[in-house]
Amino acid sequence: MMKRGYYQKVAFLGILLLILLAFQQYTSREKENFPDVQFVSEEASQILLAEFNPNDFDEKQWQSLGFSSKQISTILNYKKIVGGKFTSKEQLKKCYAISEEKFAEISSYILLPESKNKGKTFHSQYSERKSISVSGKFNPDHLSERQWEEIGFSEKQAQAILKYKAYLGGSFVSKEKFKDCFIITDENYQQLSPYLILPEKTPDNYKNSVSNKESKPLIKLHSFDPNTLNIDGWQSLGFSQNQARTIVNYRDKNLKGNFTNLDDIKKCFVISPEKFEELRPYIKINVSQNIERKAEITQQKTDFATIDLNLITFKQLLEFGLDEKSAGSIIGFRKKLGGFINKQQILDTYNIDINLVQKLTSTCKLESSIITKYTLVDAPEEWLKNHPYFKYSADKIIYYRISDPDDKKIWKLLKLKPEYEARMKLYMK
Repeated sequence: MMKRGYYQKVAFLGILLLILLAFQQYTSREKENFPDVQFVSEEASQILLAEFNPNDFDEKQWQSLGFSSKQISTILNYKKIVGGKFTSKEQLKKCYAISEEKFAEISSYILLPESKNKGKTFHSQYSERKSISVSGKFNPDHLSERQWEEIGFSEKQAQAILKYKAYLGGSFVSKEKFKDCFIITDENYQQLSPYLILPEKTPDNYKNSVSNKESKPLIKLHSFDPNTLNIDGWQSLGFSQNQARTIVNYRDKNLKGNFTNLDDIKKCFVISPEKFEELRPYIKINVSQNIERKAEITQQKTDFATIDLNLITFKQLLEFGLDEKSAGSIIGFRKKLGGFINKQQILDTYNIDINLVQKLTSTCKLESSIITKYTLVDAPEEWLKNHPYFKYSADKIIYYRISDPDDKKIWKLLKLKPEYEARMKLYMK
């Protein structure tokens, strides 16, 4: 009886192992091995977007949208799995290699219906799109948006071509560079190439002259006494009208009419360290006059009720009673911001004697009309990257405004916390 029970147990275990093995083999067939996925990250390089059909894109064109080789491989494999053709945006969105953020960025440019059910209406809308047609040789540098549309491109594609030309510095330079425009498909290029009045290859000494910094007018520097310059005089040195007015106010109101030394000039918050170093060799202060003036100043006490918190000096803060640490923090933060918009910003400054600074803000006035403000579209890159409120979103702003130069759309794409957006908008037009 014991042997019989033993054999029954062995037989039962054998049957159980066979069942488990069969189940494992069955379930493994259901798995589809996808390559490793790396989600799309924002790139510092500039990507110009225009309408495109993902079914027509090859590896190079997907790469021009910012996807890595692994991501492109996954997208193309996914395309095969779904039958060799994407039928809707909804279907494309399910591809593992396209993050939600990246899909939101390119969605409006995709020439596919939102869902499969809307396919018929969509295809009828785009089936009448014109083919490329050229009547003779032409220089693409000279074509307007309308002329690109007459050749056969859509309005958005024409706009993207012109943006690409601007990105190159205002000229396509060569057929080679023209071909790199990602909305120019290989088929488009083959049709247009014989008619392009451009050199075949890019010159070896070519450098992309594009720069988001505004070109500065040539300034002829000469020796000057900062105590005799008026607003026009400061403008002739390269300052804007608002900056020049601030410098003159700072000198006349805060310093009682005279810069006594180079440090006085350096501490003016609208004069950057770089600009100060540029001007330093040309600054000639009349020392004898300033010694007399300095003696007068030391005998006078500051009337803080007349002092503007955007122009108050380090010495005046010490005179009010702040220690060097608090005074330095306020002056430093003000310079980074480009000036205070409201008094709460001063109270939010780190490393300050909060009780004494509250007394300071209730005593002094604050004039914010002198602060330079921008839109997200026209704000200089350097300003965005250095401003305390904008520097963490600077790269995104620069990236988004290339294809969507519209402040409202950029704010939506940034998806900021309300409190962050509110403080940024203090410096917006």
